[in-house]
Amino acid sequence: MNPTHSPRDGAGFHAPPKKSLGQHFLADRTYVDRIVRAVNPKAGDRLVEIGPGQGAITLPMLRQHPQLTVIEFDRDLIAPLTEAAATLGELTIIHRDVLQVDFTELAAGTQIRLVGNLPYNISSPILFHALEHAAAISDMTFMLQKEVVDRMAAAPGSKVYGRLSVMLQAWCEVTSLFVVPPGAFRPPPKVDSAVVRLVPRDPAQVGINDKARFAEVVRAAFGQRRKTLRNALNGVCDAAQFEAAGVRSDARAEQLEVADFIRLANTAPI
Repeated sequence: MNPTHSPRDGAGFHAPPKKSLGQHFLADRTYVDRIVRAVNPKAGDRLVEIGPGQGAITLPMLRQHPQLTVIEFDRDLIAPLTEAAATLGELTIIHRDVLQVDFTELAAGTQIRLVGNLPYNISSPILFHALEHAAAISDMTFMLQKEVVDRMAAAPGSKVYGRLSVMLQAWCEVTSLFVVPPGAFRPPPKVDSAVVRLVPRDPAQVGINDKARFAEVVRAAFGQRRKTLRNALNGVCDAAQFEAAGVRSDARAEQLEVADFIRLANTAPI
């Protein structure tokens, strides 16, 4: 499912949704305005929008901030986006798969602010791709499937607390902002959506010694989440490492704080 945008009151242009892409266009100006307010564009910001679609968020942002870069995969939306933005400001369109875009290169030594209504079928890969470039990103405001946002912001002990929660919260402050109901889209999707803000932490304060090792420990721990960590991390962490990290080996992954995973990964050989 890939909701994009077409507000009924003129904030964006109109085009029929493509069933082949699972498109659902944001059509409620109330939620468009709430998203733009959440982003709160300011002078000097380098804004980059992922998946502008029909411009529901793009065009109102251009009215407040007359320079915007967008990344759009659907070639049929390039020309109408260009035309709709012509009198509003400077719109730079990158026609490419977002997973192939180097955000660090795009930032060119500064920091960018990411905004987007992420394609639901590849939202997690996009999030992890953004994490790889966190040093070049000041913040991210995304709309995703509510179920995914719930997982992103989940606390230890929650049924939805998992690998995505730990990986994102280790590197970013994650805040769920508000829910967007199916009726805000045309045609309405079968699920609720939600808007979330991620603010990358200072890498020096994250405290992860080895990114790959940390990812390995988290992946293995949640790969068999019903098992104790002793069993789930067999061959990944030994008894001495659990003891050094102050982590109980008879606990389960969902019981650990993010800081516990960081300590456990840091005690392991690099």
